[in-house]
Amino acid sequence: MDVPAAKPGMLIHGVLPYEPAAGEDYMSDEQYTHFRRILNAWRQELVAEADRTMNNMKDEVINLPDPADRATQEEEFALELRTRDRERKLLKKIERSLVKIDEGEYGYCEACGIEIGIRRLEARPTAELCIDCKELAEIKEKQMAG
Repeated sequence: MDVPAAKPGMLIHGVLPYEPAAGEDYMSDEQYTHFRRILNAWRQELVAEADRTMNNMKDEVINLPDPADRATQEEEFALELRTRDRERKLLKKIERSLVKIDEGEYGYCEACGIEIGIRRLEARPTAELCIDCKELAEIKEKQMAG
């Protein structure tokens, strides 16, 4: 499960990838500011999308006489609501990540305590595990399911 390296100019929720200065400490104030920007921008995107969905659903609610049309509309609404539910859970993870930044604990693996890494955090800003611990957790999960 390799984390792709950020390409120069590739925006992460509207924010350029971070380029640490030579000798810069991991999770410096500048890095915390960088990830706070990413997480806040991502949160704003999700909230705006939820608002759009609610407005669209209000606008689209029509009492359709045809049962097939009504069923199609209900299925579309159900799909939208499932998507919004996943995003609601993601918002909680974003909030948790922002709290970790405030507490100075962001960027470190919850299982083993090592650095998660800037590129992994840019790829998945809510990551709580380093790559090795994440892979181990996925292997255990597969074994439990199998």
